[in-house]
Amino acid sequence: MSDETPPAPDPAGPEPAPIRFFGTTWVHHDGGYGLRRAGVAIGSLALAAAGAVVLRFAFEGLEIAAVGSFLNALIVACFAVCSAVAFRRTWDRLTRPATDAATDRPVDRSAQSMLLIGFIGSLLAYFCRSLVEAPGEGVRRAEYAAERERYERRRKARTGNPAAKKPTKPKKKRAT
Repeated sequence: MSDETPPAPDPAGPEPAPIRFFGTTWVHHDGGYGLRRAGVAIGSLALAAAGAVVLRFAFEGLEIAAVGSFLNALIVACFAVCSAVAFRRTWDRLTRPATDAATDRPVDRSAQSMLLIGFIGSLLAYFCRSLVEAPGEGVRRAEYAAERERYERRRKARTGNPAAKKPTKPKKKRAT
């Protein structure tokens, strides 16, 4: 890594969107970015483990109630499927740009209960993504780069923008 700090973006240009737990430190990986990533990874893994313990207690309660092996298998399958779906949806949300600008689409609202049941899968997806980068950083970085490029293109294309004009050479006078 170099000791030079990257140039600050143009204050009139687009601003990077903050990420939960990271703010805008993901742009230049400063301000304790590495420690935050480690904290998010450890925290999400610890919460997933705590959730598994709580689910184990609930399952033991079903065993004590002697509800039957079919219901026990059904509940285990339900949590496994919901966790797998929650993992996949969370992973997609953290790695792919949203295709629809509306955040509360009917599809997302209808899957909320499944995501709530499969919370361990969501936490594990968050953990796995935080091992590579800040969860959602790749998506935000691509969006920010596209916004910066559009801004620079618009800024250079404006007529009468003195900041974007190239210096012209003075014309030489002809000798007559």
